[in-house]
Amino acid sequence: MIAALYFARFLGSSEDPMDMLDTTSTVAVSLYALLSTAYKSMQAVYSLPTDVSLASHGLGGFDELPSVDVIVPSFNEDPRTLSECLASIAGQEYGGRLQVYLVDDGSENREALRLVHEAFARDPRFNILLLPQNVGKRKAQIAAIRRSAGDMVLNVDSDTILASDVIRKLVPKMQDAAVGAAMGQLTARNRNDSWLTRLIDMEYWLACNEERAAQARFGAVMCCCGPCVMYRRSALASLLDQYESQYFRGKPSDFGEDRHLTILMLKAGFRTEYVPSAIAATVVPNKLGPYLRQQLRWARSTFRDTLLGLRLLPTLNRFLTLDVVGQNLGPLLLALSVLTGLAQLALTGTAPWLAALMIVAMTMIRCSVVALRARQLRFLGFSLHTFINIFLLLPLKAYALCTLSNSDWLSRSSAGNSNQHPTADARTTECSGHATAPRRLKPARHPARRTTSDCMCSDE
Repeated sequence: MIAALYFARFLGSSEDPMDMLDTTSTVAVSLYALLSTAYKSMQAVYSLPTDVSLASHGLGGFDELPSVDVIVPSFNEDPRTLSECLASIAGQEYGGRLQVYLVDDGSENREALRLVHEAFARDPRFNILLLPQNVGKRKAQIAAIRRSAGDMVLNVDSDTILASDVIRKLVPKMQDAAVGAAMGQLTARNRNDSWLTRLIDMEYWLACNEERAAQARFGAVMCCCGPCVMYRRSALASLLDQYESQYFRGKPSDFGEDRHLTILMLKAGFRTEYVPSAIAATVVPNKLGPYLRQQLRWARSTFRDTLLGLRLLPTLNRFLTLDVVGQNLGPLLLALSVLTGLAQLALTGTAPWLAALMIVAMTMIRCSVVALRARQLRFLGFSLHTFINIFLLLPLKAYALCTLSNSDWLSRSSAGNSNQHPTADARTTECSGHATAPRRLKPARHPARRTTSDCMCSDE
């Protein structure tokens, strides 16, 4: 009602342009509030857990437990971080056949990683593939997928620690032959590093337990996140050539693997699911610069796959259309409100108080509802993310839209071997060349101590 009144005033107004700026800002934020309230309310309802999940029925639906291949692409990873990742995979409580393929994608710190490679090569389940040059995460994944033969393929990022029951929790979702992929819940492994990592951890909770959970109600998770996602091999094999040969404006696309492969799964008619009880803790950026570079890559990836995703919407539940519209049109309305509000402040010295108060009110209501639902008061602090969203992420998304053809990962080369966790952005630009034949690492002659993880995977 507020938006309609202001919109009518805007159309029929012959007032001073400065007043029109105020009206425009208020109308835009009012429409944003209406749209966000509509799709966020439905999202909250659809994300509530149900009792119809196959995951709750255990592994009894299989005549024989499916074999699982775990693919771990790695580039310039910190040795301790990689060792903890592999140890969490080695400790999986799963009774079926398990094979692990660690693909070193031409790391510059390979000598520092040698002891880790040798330690895990002693385990007959582990296969260490050493690519002679960096070819990018996508081609590193494909190199391992084409050398493996398990019924299921679990992709794990090299800076991620899996809870001991992740495979046991994901496999039941694959009992339905219509399911092509299922992702687990992500948490920030280094949540306590800084104020930023705490915000990112809350952002991950919302992305998983509201957005993905609501989409999973209709079997259409729009992006199965790469740190922990299981694919059905038969489905993956049919899409592998399309996945490998993604181009944008005539250039190979070197990032956004997770979203693109998910869209391909949905386009092929497979369901994509979310399993909240399968917990994976991944390293997130602990500084603002790496975080913004990561968000820029993700924004470009999202825009690139938007058209392909829009073509799917008529075949999916109407909620998915509202979800996509809300996530894409909402930020545009918010950006318009902020821009006109700033213009009003700069030209007249008066602040757009009504628009500002509406944004503050929406933020506090949203964070309070999430804190109540999660039963965690820390989510009240997520209101700080609103400032990052308005003043950093919205301009960044506008820049991403204007530079879609740029495939630079915007990251620093990281060949360090310290024991400190690297940021999630510590990856170099990925090349699109083809990999030459990898070589396998033979087991070391002398025993090496197995490094275990001292990190806990938790959603608390």
